Amino acid sequence: MSSPAAVPVETETSEPVLGDFGGGAFGIYVHVPFCATRCGYCDFNTYTAGELGTSASPQSWLDALRGELSTAAERFAALPSATPEVATIFVGGGTPSLLGGDGLADVLDAVRANFTLAAGAEVTTESNPESTDPAFFERLRAAGFTRISLGMQSAAAHVLKVLDRTHTPGRAVAAAKEARAAGFAHVNLDLIYGTPGESDSDLDASLDAVLSAGVDHVSAYSLIVEDGTALARRVRRGELPAPDDDVLAARYERIDARLTAAGLTWYEVSNWAAGPAAACRHNLGYWDGGDWLGAGPGAHSHVGGVRWWNVKHPARYADRVAAGGLPAAGWEALTADERYTERLMLAVRLRTGLPLAELDEFGAAAAGQIVADGLAARHEDHLVLTDRGRLLADGVVRRLLVP
Repeated sequence: MSSPAAVPVETETSEPVLGDFGGGAFGIYVHVPFCATRCGYCDFNTYTAGELGTSASPQSWLDALRGELSTAAERFAALPSATPEVATIFVGGGTPSLLGGDGLADVLDAVRANFTLAAGAEVTTESNPESTDPAFFERLRAAGFTRISLGMQSAAAHVLKVLDRTHTPGRAVAAAKEARAAGFAHVNLDLIYGTPGESDSDLDASLDAVLSAGVDHVSAYSLIVEDGTALARRVRRGELPAPDDDVLAARYERIDARLTAAGLTWYEVSNWAAGPAAACRHNLGYWDGGDWLGAGPGAHSHVGGVRWWNVKHPARYADRVAAGGLPAAGWEALTADERYTERLMLAVRLRTGLPLAELDEFGAAAAGQIVADGLAARHEDHLVLTDRGRLLADGVVRRLLVP
């Protein structure tokens, strides 16, 4: 079956017209839209209990999630190719750990009721350190989760305060150790660097804490001031300085040096792992151009070059699922040029690099100059970023794409 013509559809009554699976890894992302409080820097599709009132609840969300998974399985069964086994599941948010161990087990059961998991499937959940304890991790392990990702952000109390994070500085490390004690071989800690008021010594203390936790994966992201957030309003009013690009670059180099020395190697610009088995397979599915179903309010999906995104508000999401069909707010079929652009944007960020054979004539010529400028190197017919190139990854992509 051929893919439909590229046309964005903005109405909330139109389901995506699917072609077929693309042949890559297939994953499922589940979005949990609930948070106890709203962090000042966050622009994700999340809601506190006060914001939702009585319009939605974890139970109504779970009921709707079951309905969406069932409908998606039916739609996929009608495609020319058999629905692939699910290689990875990632439960994100929001704060999935607010559901508790039993609630997250119910989520995994809902996926299993509609899809077949591959042998050795990776099953990850994000968790806020303050809403976890040893019993929580033991329940997740028994349910079939294989990987834990904890939001640490910083070990400095004043940095967490600027970010409006509610956990105490030492709790993330304690939670990571509890997860490992429960039998999780794969545990990630997230860091944010470049927060106003963060010093080099603050970052060093955070890295000391991360390495003391014995985790096999670290994600580190520079602070981005997103429009519409409380942090953006504080910066605009002059209460906080905007992150400095030179400081961010120096902090990234500091992080990379410490993690590399500790045996954690970068495999994507913002991610380090203690060997290939520790890399996040779900995220690699995105970066390698695989297919995935995004279930839950505001979640995005991609199957065979067709992308769609769900309505955002949990109550409207539940209403759409109850009415039948996929709860899409819009969809688009990517053109060949759009697929090429996305392939370059994602593959360039990986340590494995971008196959030079995939570049068009302009991109091949630009790649030669990028190598000459020391931003990338040729390794086994791949274009791979150098250490300096990683600091300028977005610029490298622009040079490959823009005449």
